[in-house]
Amino acid sequence: MSDLIDRAVAADVAGASAEVIVAGVVEAGRQADLILGPAPIPGSQEWRAEEGTDRPAERQLAWQLLCLRIQLAAGIDSVETVMSLRRFGATWATIGRATGMTRQSAHERWGRQVAAILDPYGDGMPPAVPDDDPVAP
Repeated sequence: MSDLIDRAVAADVAGASAEVIVAGVVEAGRQADLILGPAPIPGSQEWRAEEGTDRPAERQLAWQLLCLRIQLAAGIDSVETVMSLRRFGATWATIGRATGMTRQSAHERWGRQVAAILDPYGDGMPPAVPDDDPVAP
């Protein structure tokens, strides 16, 4: 075999793979911005109209759900995005709905990983995380 092929087959691609995933996650956020449109500029009339309402939180949740959908469609299974959704108060039912699965399936797919990140010592989840883990039958 040639030196080029030997190098291609033997190369450690972990760093390159991680960079591709990061680029994909960043691009998912950019695409979500394009699809949902911009948030009001702080201090603007629109921004003041939304102040004190649920609209900014709804916009953030919608953006995160859309990012997750884009990432999954691109083949990126980002537990970090699911963890962020859970910290922001998204239920397993909402995550499941966004990803085309049941809440039970969403919990089975990401629940253990999210719990390991958000509750590494088993002391309990942060207050914003809904207590909605499905009970296995």
